Amino acid sequence: MKIFLDTADTNEVRKFLDAGLVDGITTNPTLIANSGRNLFEVITELSQMVMGPISAEVTATDWQGMVTEGRKLAKISKYVTVKVPLTFDGLKACHALISEGIMVNVTLCFSSTQALLAAKAGATFISPFVGRLDDISINGMKLIEKICNIYANYPSINTQVLVASVRHPLHVVEAAQLGADIVTIPTKVLEQMIKHPLTDKGLESFLNDWNSTGQSIL
Repeated sequence: MKIFLDTADTNEVRKFLDAGLVDGITTNPTLIANSGRNLFEVITELSQMVMGPISAEVTATDWQGMVTEGRKLAKISKYVTVKVPLTFDGLKACHALISEGIMVNVTLCFSSTQALLAAKAGATFISPFVGRLDDISINGMKLIEKICNIYANYPSINTQVLVASVRHPLHVVEAAQLGADIVTIPTKVLEQMIKHPLTDKGLESFLNDWNSTGQSIL
């Protein structure tokens, strides 16, 4: 399973790139706004750092506007994936952009029927939001299970399931168990995945024992 970072903070991305943990990036208007930087500058810099898909979201709501914005975003880099909302206009824009060879991430998916339509429109990625479903007492991971099962029934579907709105490491584990292609996660969740109290305790014990020998490897 691939791991994308859900961030527009290039410093955060750089931190994890050196460990080989980042396969791509997702951004959205909120993340760009929080960065305090220009959209095109951020996407350009991310594209130069990460040799993988970089999702940049349109802000138009009509399909012609989405296509126009999408074309402009796609010119930044071959790695740019145009992010469109799962509306009728978004599906039309997806179909148009895909026909031009531009990668598309259809976002704000909350049902298996929406995911099926996104695949029909040719989406490169579908982004179901599990955390937001959990927030309203609906099991978000059940949606991932349904989408993965539906897509598996049809070998002609090439749309990748990109699990979004991930709130904690358990979401990541469940996504992997269900066979999702990708999870996009905040850096906080990635840090939580790395750390374990028994690892820290074991390392402390090993180092204390080693230091008592007075030896040095160097």
